Amino acid sequence: MSNTGFFEKVYQVASLIPYGRVTSYGAIANYLGATGSARMVGWAMNGSGNKDVPAHRVVNRSGLLTGKHHFQGTNLMQQLLESEGIEVIDNKIQNFEKHFWDPMKEL
Repeated sequence: MSNTGFFEKVYQVASLIPYGRVTSYGAIANYLGATGSARMVGWAMNGSGNKDVPAHRVVNRSGLLTGKHHFQGTNLMQQLLESEGIEVIDNKIQNFEKHFWDPMKEL
């Protein structure tokens, strides 16, 4: 599968993340049958800027906003999450387990 095809599948999954929920790069990779490809999912998210993809809802496995530097402004990723009722302190989602959406269980 080409990177383009993989990236499009990542965008399809990411577009299903419900409002007020988050998932991880690894959870998306696992759902797509690409265990161990969390970094590739991250690359896809980095390139999603001109697509209608809620990339702010994809974080690392610990709930850290590791992709925040790919958003315009200094705190846009955090602001978007907080507008959905997700508390972020020191670049980390609070009560991560409560907000976590696992596509393997939800789709």
